[in-house]
Amino acid sequence: MPDNDNPKMNPSFNVEKDPNDWVSGDDPMTGAQASYLKTLTEQAKEPAAYDPTLTKAEASARIDRLKEQLGLE
Repeated sequence: MPDNDNPKMNPSFNVEKDPNDWVSGDDPMTGAQASYLKTLTEQAKEPAAYDPTLTKAEASARIDRLKEQLGLE
């Protein structure tokens, strides 16, 4: 493996992975995701955007969208 692909030599390599590629992306969202998503939906005045049945990947995508919408990115 080239040094630039070695996470020990380049810790920022592969830091962000597309949620659709997560091995656990189909698992239910975590408690932390649920809490943060609830907060963001309230701040965005979009309570319907909170769905407790979201997967980890879906919650991540929704969190990213709301953060961008709220100017938190």
